[in-house]
Amino acid sequence: MIRIQSILILLILSSMTNLSAQDLSVHKWENRLLIVLTEDTEDILYMKQLEELSNCREGMENRKLIVYQSTPDKFQTGLETKEKWQNSSEIYKKYNGNKPGFQVLLIGLDGGIKMDQSEILTCEKLFGTIDTMPMRKAEMRKNEER
Repeated sequence: MIRIQSILILLILSSMTNLSAQDLSVHKWENRLLIVLTEDTEDILYMKQLEELSNCREGMENRKLIVYQSTPDKFQTGLETKEKWQNSSEIYKKYNGNKPGFQVLLIGLDGGIKMDQSEILTCEKLFGTIDTMPMRKAEMRKNEER
């Protein structure tokens, strides 16, 4: 009996973890999000985008940026290509907008979409966009005062 209860508790907890991982609103006012969508993880634009972002990790961290990768049936956080994928189509469905292929979206601290494009987003353009946002300007002023 105790074993069955333990298994049920584990199942419930694991399903709750998966749900919260998909709920991007938990990042609101804490982190900016960069969502990289692709139909195929072997897509050349997708792979080049991850490579581009890998070259500017420090700048991304500085700007409180979290990357989500998503396909039509799975997602993961971070820049790794074959790490901890979780089965879910929610992120892809929410942000894809029925656009085929590769897509990159920048979500601001307020949860709003700040950029949506289907070409590789350079670190320069990404940081330039973020650095013009009022909340980022306030962050930079605050950091200068320290």
